[in-house]
Amino acid sequence: MRSPGSSNVHPVDQKLPLGKLTALGLQHVLVMYAGAVAVPLIVGRALKLSPSEVALLISADLFCCGIATLIQSLGATQWFGIKLPVMMGVTFASVAPMVAIANANPGLAGAQLLFGSIIGAGVISVLIAPMVSRLLRFFPPVVTGTIIAVIGISLMRVGINWIFGNPFGPTAPAIVDPAYAKWLADVTSPGSAIPPVPKGFAILPTVPNPKYADLTGFGVAALVLVSILLIVKYAKGFIANISVLLGIAIGGVVATAMGIMTYEKVGKAPWFDVVLPFHFGMPQFDPILILTMTLIMIVVMIESTGMFLALGEMTDRKIDQKALAKGLRTDGLGTLIGGLFNTFPYTSFSQNVGLVAVTGIKSRYVCVAGGVILVVLGLLPKMAALIESLPTVVLGGAGLVMFGMVAATGIRILSGVDFKTNRHNPMIVAVSIGVGMIPLIAPNFKQWMPHGLHSLIESGILLASITAVLLNLFLNGTKHDEAAIIAAAKQAEAH
Repeated sequence: MRSPGSSNVHPVDQKLPLGKLTALGLQHVLVMYAGAVAVPLIVGRALKLSPSEVALLISADLFCCGIATLIQSLGATQWFGIKLPVMMGVTFASVAPMVAIANANPGLAGAQLLFGSIIGAGVISVLIAPMVSRLLRFFPPVVTGTIIAVIGISLMRVGINWIFGNPFGPTAPAIVDPAYAKWLADVTSPGSAIPPVPKGFAILPTVPNPKYADLTGFGVAALVLVSILLIVKYAKGFIANISVLLGIAIGGVVATAMGIMTYEKVGKAPWFDVVLPFHFGMPQFDPILILTMTLIMIVVMIESTGMFLALGEMTDRKIDQKALAKGLRTDGLGTLIGGLFNTFPYTSFSQNVGLVAVTGIKSRYVCVAGGVILVVLGLLPKMAALIESLPTVVLGGAGLVMFGMVAATGIRILSGVDFKTNRHNPMIVAVSIGVGMIPLIAPNFKQWMPHGLHSLIESGILLASITAVLLNLFLNGTKHDEAAIIAAAKQAEAH
């Protein structure tokens, strides 16, 4: 029951009943879970770690996701925590440089270098966060709306690949013809008179992969999507608010009945395992690698700035420079904790911004509950394996809703921008979105550019962010119009 004074409590600070908190927190966890475990899977395999060590990376990642989420949502001292409904997770912006480090230094040595660079970048990020937060005047609604829209559009690729299969690897649209592969193996076998195969030689995939975009998986994803839409349409109150969770549950039940979802991983996983720091030994600190990861963290903080401003508008909570510094400083602290506990750089997860928009629940304590659940999952590998067993097609059906809502949030912010009397604003949005699409549409555009630039320009979100900021600076100047930000928020709420 509400206390007599509860009506004066800001929606962000409302404490919901425990049952609702748990269900809504679990929904946040399920939405970000696949993205959270993807990075340790990718990096662990690039480091050529054993399956048990990769599993440890996943548990450590979930544990640190929870710790960082608690700090960000609850607040810790006067320095850390923006106190908004924010879920923290591993940033995908860091994947490319981490894989490059892992490929060049596989095994324990590579892990020590990687975690040393993450720790160094975390420390530097904590120190420079106030400086980054003072860039607020460079992020008016025309910039933040464009950035959030590009984030949503970019994330749609993740949801689509969950449904149809990743564009690389075992579910690629084409595979190598087995007859060609056998011929190559025969002619290059020991004792063959054929010269050794040149380095980099490969057979072109020409045979359609039957596992890609199979109708069974597509049907399950469609069922999840339709279930969510029906629940949103016909259900009311709390049931409508957990539509995504119910849609995923329905998809899991159907996938189990069809034999798509199995539980071997659950049976093999232990019940309890404590996450300890420095599992791979003492970290090694390389200045160049630390600089590389620091540049990535600056990118992450630029993205987080737009995220925090969007969340502030969605929740009707003013985000000033001091609050922004706390949020960005927590990105750095989360990254530092990640390096200590054998995991990766952290940022606010944009797909969970979509969940706030879908549910309309603005309470930060929902994300506090999600953080507690993540900590528990990090300590209970068997429970984590149960959620991990969900097929990606199930998550893909929900992903279309979540990631699309992120893009819609950006569009709502842009709806409050002056496009009638300011002819520069349409140009800023048009060019920024176009530049942000380059890595999605033409991922090899950087092949003739210096290799050191690749990790910085392969993020469409970063390119769109830089373009929007620079174009706004060039066309509109640096005037910080607080009234425009408030008007954009009211316009977004009106729709």
